[in-house]
Amino acid sequence: MLAVKDFFAKLLVFGSSSPVTVRHSQCSETSFHYSCLYTPTSSLYAQKMALYVVVAVALLGSCWAAPPVDSDPVNYDVDSDTWDLNTYGETYDYDDLDEEVGNAGISIEVGTMAPPAAITHLPPAVIPVNKAEEVTLLPQTTKPTIRPTLDFQGPGLFGPDTGLGMPTCLLCMCLSGSVYCDDADLMEVPPLPKDTTHFYARFNKITAVKAKDFLNLNQLKRIDLTGNQISKLDEDTFHTLPQLQDLFLADNRIPSLPELPATMRHIDVRNNRLTSASMHREAFKEMKDLQFLYLSDNRLDYIPVPLPESLRVLHLQNNNIQSLNEDTFCNSHDLSYIRKALEDIRLDGNPVDVNRYAHAYVCLPRVPVGNSH
Repeated sequence: MLAVKDFFAKLLVFGSSSPVTVRHSQCSETSFHYSCLYTPTSSLYAQKMALYVVVAVALLGSCWAAPPVDSDPVNYDVDSDTWDLNTYGETYDYDDLDEEVGNAGISIEVGTMAPPAAITHLPPAVIPVNKAEEVTLLPQTTKPTIRPTLDFQGPGLFGPDTGLGMPTCLLCMCLSGSVYCDDADLMEVPPLPKDTTHFYARFNKITAVKAKDFLNLNQLKRIDLTGNQISKLDEDTFHTLPQLQDLFLADNRIPSLPELPATMRHIDVRNNRLTSASMHREAFKEMKDLQFLYLSDNRLDYIPVPLPESLRVLHLQNNNIQSLNEDTFCNSHDLSYIRKALEDIRLDGNPVDVNRYAHAYVCLPRVPVGNSH
């Protein structure tokens, strides 16, 4: 800016000074030379002066149009509250704008907000015929969450209490409906969960089985009490079990066998104290699905008949059987009758001579194993 001012000062001094005649050294009053004709009043001098004036005006206009210089632009506060918008508003002439808009036929309303849009009424919504009606449900009360606890007093997480200070499924092992109580020093049958299907209590010290031990266990299919000291069975211990199929009572001291349900498939009462007198008459007749019957090592005097057609295995070793009847296995009234299922008959260890009763085996696929004298 100072340089421009100095330029204009020199220009004014130069323009205001009186014309100076410049003469060449060869010029004289009597001689004529081209350089002698060059004076400040010539046309070339006037053109230069005009050029200087144009440049000066252009530079002066640039200086006026330049924005003010901020001495510290880095620290300039853009959020400063010293701005006054009224200052800029007062410098604008809105009268010219009104005149131009009026000539164009446009009416402008100045305000702080745009006018609200015109409200148009929408057509009513068409509800589909098959649209399900929404039902607003009332809020339901939330019941407090009850955390599971170990109940040792009743039929809780680990089954009913055994009376030994812990529930059945801690004293025994419960797994998918099966209860395993083998070799647990039990003196009696423990209370069982209602959904028990298989019960194993082998090699314990159980001496008696009561009817209440299996009461209401309607899903129980197998009972295995092998290797205990059972000497007493209540008459209704097993008869009320609607799905019982397999009964294992081997190696006990049982003197008589109570009535069994007709659903039996497998009966094992080996090595007990059973007698023919203690057996129910026709004890196995109605068991249409019975396949395995183990009666060895008892005190039987004869084979309990009639035997169901489904029977496959009959073991009677080491009893007191002395004779056989021709209708024990076959049908004397039907010579064409064949018992195909019964393939394994053991009579060894009995006083009966199997060779003397050949007519009793004519319907069998195999001759029974037994003693011959």
